[in-house]
Amino acid sequence: MRSYNIAKRPLWVLAAVLAGSIHSGAVAHSAAPLSATIAPTGLQQGDNSLYLALGEYQGLSQLMEAFVLAIAVDERVIHHFERVDIERFHQMLTLHLCELTGGPCEYTGADMVEVHRGMRISSAEFNAVVENLITAMQQQQLSVSTQNRLLAILAAMQHEIVYPQEQK
Repeated sequence: MRSYNIAKRPLWVLAAVLAGSIHSGAVAHSAAPLSATIAPTGLQQGDNSLYLALGEYQGLSQLMEAFVLAIAVDERVIHHFERVDIERFHQMLTLHLCELTGGPCEYTGADMVEVHRGMRISSAEFNAVVENLITAMQQQQLSVSTQNRLLAILAAMQHEIVYPQEQK
């Protein structure tokens, strides 16, 4: 399994070099508390088998680093991350997925509607991000079954992320 070390390679620096003008420390979206309880789609309460298959917190963190690195070189979507604190983005993604996959974490960030408000993400951009996640999962040598289980959970959030006029 390929390992990335966020402390040795700050992702916001990499993203800034690749994308141009990222303003580190500036967060494009607030981290308002979650207003609704997150219900992991397809998981029974107490089922942590997906969390375990993803390598627990360390595995999720490595997966999210690979994912963020893939986004950083993707011209189709990098513009959505130009003003994002990449280290915080990595941390919140990891926490969110930890909770969604049955891990012991508690995600305290904003819900997906709030996080993506005003971004006007198209279906094509959503699909590009999914491609980046699949690439990251393949780099981490996750089984197809594990990949599909994670994608099923995240696919349920598509309607909260894609700009409404793009959903038909």
